[in-house]
Amino acid sequence: MLSKIYQLALCSVIALAGQGIEPAAAETAAKPEITDPHFQLASGYLKQKDLPDSLVLLAPPPADGTATLARDEELRAATIPLRGTPRWDLARADADLQFPQPAKNFSCAMGVDIDEEKTPHLYRLMQKVLTDAGLSTYGVKNTYNRTRPFVVHNEGTCYPDQEPLLRTDGSYPSGHTAAGWAWALVLSEISPERADFLMKRGIEFGQSRVICDAHWQSDVDAGRIMGAATVAKLHNNAEFLSDVAAARDELKTAGAAEASSCVAEEAALSAR
Repeated sequence: MLSKIYQLALCSVIALAGQGIEPAAAETAAKPEITDPHFQLASGYLKQKDLPDSLVLLAPPPADGTATLARDEELRAATIPLRGTPRWDLARADADLQFPQPAKNFSCAMGVDIDEEKTPHLYRLMQKVLTDAGLSTYGVKNTYNRTRPFVVHNEGTCYPDQEPLLRTDGSYPSGHTAAGWAWALVLSEISPERADFLMKRGIEFGQSRVICDAHWQSDVDAGRIMGAATVAKLHNNAEFLSDVAAARDELKTAGAAEASSCVAEEAALSAR
């Protein structure tokens, strides 16, 4: 089941790129309206003017009648059999951006227990990257305010408590995915020997948004672009680079992630 989803997702990425590289709108330095409070839980590393500009980097969301929108619908339909399964439960866990849950979500891939007391620099870094990556999406989010799939299809998501917020927060691009992909990239830099596991977890983190019925696949694809662009910007920030070095040192004494939870996560991610 998921292999088909990933094949279709690749087609969606290609189609999204094929929409052209013309800016969706003029670059703006104005601070956007932030409708998801998760992206304001901690101060980020970057000032507003230093964030990547989604209005420059992204094409508009897919229009009615386009092949990309048709793929969005096909990919959504392909995830329906996963509802109520362990993979659905994992998507619910991925939807929760309130710490410590994101740290737990990446602990197995990292191979260590990411914890506020055991790995304070790594924990803090994840919190701050969440803010930067999430905020990077709001230029386009606010411009187009794309309707989410669960609203279009009059359904629920894997996280009902978030639905009132999601109805007012634009679907394109996915802020969750931007954060998840940024985390995967940064954590891979901190622990390169775990890079394959971390990148795979970052991919799955984004796909959780489609499985959850909270985002379209093209939202997720665009979110990954913004996550990567954010990480590129972060490499010009001295505080970020210092925290990366400190987090790398922490790993030398960090305890391993809980084996039982990692077995369950791997089983959920292996579902087909």
